[in-house]
Amino acid sequence: MIDARLLRDDPEAIREAQRRRGEDPSIVDALVEADERRRSTIAAFEALRSEQKSMGKQVAQAQGDEKQQLLTRTKELSAQVKAADAEQTAAGEAFTALLKALPNPAPDAPPGGEDDFVLLEEVGAPRDFAAEGFEPKDHLELGQLLGAIDVERGAKVSGSRFYFLTGVGAQLELALTQLAMQKAAAWGFTPMIPPALVKPRAMEGTGFLGQAAADVYHLEKDDLYLVGTSEVPLAAYHSDEILDGPKKYVAFSPCFRREAGSHGKDTRGIVRVHWFDKVEMFVCTSLEESYAQHEQILAFEKEWLDLLELPYRVIDVAAGDLGLSAVRKFDCEAWIPTQGKYREVSSASNCTQFQARRLDIRNRLDDGGTEPTATLNGTLCAMPRIIVALLENGQQADGSVRLPAALHPFLGEVLEPVAKAGA
Repeated sequence: MIDARLLRDDPEAIREAQRRRGEDPSIVDALVEADERRRSTIAAFEALRSEQKSMGKQVAQAQGDEKQQLLTRTKELSAQVKAADAEQTAAGEAFTALLKALPNPAPDAPPGGEDDFVLLEEVGAPRDFAAEGFEPKDHLELGQLLGAIDVERGAKVSGSRFYFLTGVGAQLELALTQLAMQKAAAWGFTPMIPPALVKPRAMEGTGFLGQAAADVYHLEKDDLYLVGTSEVPLAAYHSDEILDGPKKYVAFSPCFRREAGSHGKDTRGIVRVHWFDKVEMFVCTSLEESYAQHEQILAFEKEWLDLLELPYRVIDVAAGDLGLSAVRKFDCEAWIPTQGKYREVSSASNCTQFQARRLDIRNRLDDGGTEPTATLNGTLCAMPRIIVALLENGQQADGSVRLPAALHPFLGEVLEPVAKAGA
């Protein structure tokens, strides 16, 4: 959540931040009112508590009728203090609930919604399949020819939007995982394999129980959540701790998403699914350093896509398309030939101190004080979409797929069909 001082010092800036996201700015008025009530109830409680303490000293020194009167007042004060304490607690909880619903302001992100992104660059040129003399197959047909993807049995076993990676498909994911983890370790990230189930505080603390709650799987009996990204356990890893320096982690984990509101979208293949594996980067640093770290994470993602020899573009995501926690997000989108467009394969987000305030993660300062940590996250390899991009961009006329040089040590140069086209 944001620093409450921002709300008091410049509420109009927060209103403008809401407008940039396309959100209702009236929540700021409700927050200002709730903050005033919270502070007034605290003052009232402290005044009564102070009188209660002084009354105790007076009772000890009084005698006779005066003492009896003071004792009567002491009983009254006790009830008033109890009521004032309950009132300040309720006011504090109401204010915190509203504050947690307020997104992180995003002054540097483009204003607007999903279609209002700013194109930053395009890297590489899409292949001209017409000039090569054949029409490209989509990833599902290629996956079936290669014996790499089985969505029919995925649906039979688990339902729609589930799949099996089989044969070279499974080997390709394992190769991508190993390569991604090796690269990130070389960049200074500590490899991690975190839990895929987390407590409510971890999910709420990272901002995934707000606007994204509909996409989250909840195990009610155990009150645990299946993570949609390893950002969640990585952020909570240092909750309630004071850090003595920056931390950089890279994690492999399964990710689970309901994909609420996506009915009818990307129903073919493995572009939009309920479960997938992912390698994710995560950084804890100072607020001042977070902006340079954001650019560095994007540079790592671009280096990864260059390594995979994929054509892609980079966009600056508009404020209204950001999650609750991020102030700015860069997406890398790979070219998907059969769709004739770029599709997101990675993102890099700066969440500044928003998550750390919720999770109580602080940095130790040189003067002995502390301040909230800044957190950043960046996708290195979301397996299904990278596999989609590799298959479609590397395909040959006979249904084989030529792999980038970085994957040759794992799988060789070419994935050969195990079935005939149309079989």
